[in-house]
Amino acid sequence: MARMYSRSRGKSHSMRPTFKRAPSWITYSPDEVEALIVNLAKDEVPPSVIGIKLRDEYGIPLVKPVLGKPMQDVLKAHNLAKEIPEDLGLLVKRAQKLHAHLKEHHGDRKNVHSLELIEAKIHRLTKRYKRLGLMAQHWKYASKIAKFT
Repeated sequence: MARMYSRSRGKSHSMRPTFKRAPSWITYSPDEVEALIVNLAKDEVPPSVIGIKLRDEYGIPLVKPVLGKPMQDVLKAHNLAKEIPEDLGLLVKRAQKLHAHLKEHHGDRKNVHSLELIEAKIHRLTKRYKRLGLMAQHWKYASKIAKFT
């Protein structure tokens, strides 16, 4: 798939498993997988890293076929889910760093454009997550001060 703001194509990457059932080689029960997720989340491990650890260390390619529900539902059930999704939080941190950079370097026009693109992504993701009910309706990104409001 092509990139959004450039003409180049994306990098090659591993493919997500296509099966809908839990694979036969998984030796963990659904309760054990849920306990692994909860223990990792209590150690302040972000959800994306939890998925990678489950895949690489425990041999669980996807959580949803094993548990019947996504990892985010498990985190919500144990009150371990964050207020805003992880990808949106990382975009806000990137925007904060760019704002700090642009305060020192006023003439850096390339990064002004990069900041505009990042903020556009933040607004698109915010609208989508509010529509899906994954975050609070009152949450708003303030672009001038680049902080949570």
